[in-house]
Amino acid sequence: MDRRAGVTDVTNIPIRPATDADGDAIAALIAAAFSEYEGCVFDRAAEFPELDAIASHFSARGGTIWVAEADDSVIGSMALAPAKDEDAPAGGLEIFKVYVAQAARRRGVARALFDTALDAARAAGAPEIRLWTDTRFADAHRFYERCGFTREGPARECHDLSATWEYLYRLPLGAAGHPQG
Repeated sequence: MDRRAGVTDVTNIPIRPATDADGDAIAALIAAAFSEYEGCVFDRAAEFPELDAIASHFSARGGTIWVAEADDSVIGSMALAPAKDEDAPAGGLEIFKVYVAQAARRRGVARALFDTALDAARAAGAPEIRLWTDTRFADAHRFYERCGFTREGPARECHDLSATWEYLYRLPLGAAGHPQG
């Protein structure tokens, strides 16, 4: 066991669809991630009410949220649902709720979650995957770029408690559902 990571075997990270009961564990991931950045405010009731029924929330949107587990604990999350942005292509999908416990980072957890989402996007025949990410999350930006995403356009203001600005990242998929480029 790698005690620093709290992950026993990163070559075979268990990924499963989340249930509504995983909302508290996902909330803990988000709160911990936000605590790493000055000015990031985690207010579950005001800005994250979907965590009370997280799987149902994404199911109602036509999507899925997955969690990664180690030692019976949720150590990561990622969701995929139809994109709602006006400029998103028909059938385009969006990634949400990408969080990995700090002790489990750089161990392949985010990549395993992304590969799960990418497989689902391919199966759906999605023309692209997109996501919005806080401008402060530089490590996440590097991860998305390693996965083939490119940042596009100016940052948008979210008008939330954290005074968030977000970048758009896009990953066009080819006809066979493979990243283009």
